[in-house]
Amino acid sequence: MPARTALTLFHIRGIRIGVDYSWFIVLFLVIIWLSGFYREVLGASQDAVEPYLLAVVSALLFFGSILLHELGHALVALRRGIGISDITLWLFGGVARMRRDSDSPGTEFKIAVAGPLVTLAIAVACVAIGIAAAGTDEFSRAMVVDRDTDTSGVLALLAWLGTINALILLFNLIPAFPLDGGRIARAIAWRVSGNRNRATQFAGILGQGFAYVFIAAGAFWALGVGNVIGGIWLALVGFILAQSARGHVIQAQLGRRIEGISVADVMDPDPVAIPESASVERALDEYFLRYRWPWFPVVDAGQRFLGLIVRDAADSVPEPVRASRRVAEVIERDDAQGNLRVLADAPLESLLGNDVLRRLGALAAVDPDGRLRGVVTADEVGRALRGAFEGDRTSPTPSP
Repeated sequence: MPARTALTLFHIRGIRIGVDYSWFIVLFLVIIWLSGFYREVLGASQDAVEPYLLAVVSALLFFGSILLHELGHALVALRRGIGISDITLWLFGGVARMRRDSDSPGTEFKIAVAGPLVTLAIAVACVAIGIAAAGTDEFSRAMVVDRDTDTSGVLALLAWLGTINALILLFNLIPAFPLDGGRIARAIAWRVSGNRNRATQFAGILGQGFAYVFIAAGAFWALGVGNVIGGIWLALVGFILAQSARGHVIQAQLGRRIEGISVADVMDPDPVAIPESASVERALDEYFLRYRWPWFPVVDAGQRFLGLIVRDAADSVPEPVRASRRVAEVIERDDAQGNLRVLADAPLESLLGNDVLRRLGALAAVDPDGRLRGVVTADEVGRALRGAFEGDRTSPTPSP
């Protein structure tokens, strides 16, 4: 998977769009390969500029289509109340990181199918524009790279982009978790069985099976057919799929072991919270200096959770105005998706893979009305998991 230290390009609706450094290697290779491809298709000379320009534009449009694919996942997730921390383009495509897992098979299905639908739309649009511009027969020849046809550069670009998106669509629909097809299979299994963990384990095992097929096919392609680069690439895809699927299988096994344990069973039920009306000076003197914690939950007069105040934000307030500046002015407010909170009666398994819990080390536990009821830490979740593996189903005692 891509590293979290990817280079940031821009933001869309608060989602960080970035590229892993491996992406630049692929960009370079794609441009080099496409330059030769267009030179052959167009019958251009070695010193012609058009094939190179078409290659650069094609590569950028190709990665743009991958970004649109991931944005399809992201926008549906946001509409279902699931935050997206970032979208990263890397060696093998793109990854949209959700801050928490889907809460129902319907949500899982809608998020999973959104990306392939975007890719399908791009492929159909390329074909439709190409046919409208050159006719069905001419564009069909361009799509199959018929050297006997007189293909323009733009038509060749549309044909290649439509073809590559069609291939991406077919590849993503393979039921190999965590590909989109695997997530669709997981959603269906979840709907049928009524159990998310069993569905995840089923999809993960299915994904491992397909991954081993990719590895074997890659080895045959490299050793038997002689296409060493293509074989190594396919085997590497299979290896990464196998590792990712194995991780989800382990996560599902963890979830099954802690079924019946809720967030309330492991949270600290007496959290220290700072009222929003308190001054920054009071927050520093009475809370940060006393407890030495990196952040505190902030509540209103009705004990409803508003967000977090972190030590760096408090320290950044100039000392002369700390007595007059209210905590409410410097907090990191909880967003519409409620990514800084979790329901106290939610199953503990819903926190597995939670991106915000991993980043902050804890989450606010609230009741259905949003009132703060406790704080659940990554340490307590880890303790519960260790207890489950040791056969101890007793809820850990919250630390003071």
